[in-house]
Amino acid sequence: MYVNAEEQAALEARAVVAGGITVPRLLVESAMNANVQTRSDVRKFIAGVFELQDGLAAIGNNVNQIAKYANTERVYPSDAEATFEEVRRVARLIEATVQSWDLT
Repeated sequence: MYVNAEEQAALEARAVVAGGITVPRLLVESAMNANVQTRSDVRKFIAGVFELQDGLAAIGNNVNQIAKYANTERVYPSDAEATFEEVRRVARLIEATVQSWDLT
């Protein structure tokens, strides 16, 4: 396989940043890295995040209904706090997952 001049320059720059290694060494180490993230992996990850975001939006709708009930009836539902804690837990999980991925 051949690379064009732009790709060659990019590979050489990455090799320098990686510690001044050779381009072949960079390619070998990159290929052997178990944590390689392909564009397909990133797209699947992003699609999953959007799906989770939609789920949180649905939960948010339920939270709004709880708030409306509490305001109308002047009674705070006994299970509301558990719902709110679950929302916070899922939001923290999503944030940690997003931060664990190197999307650059």
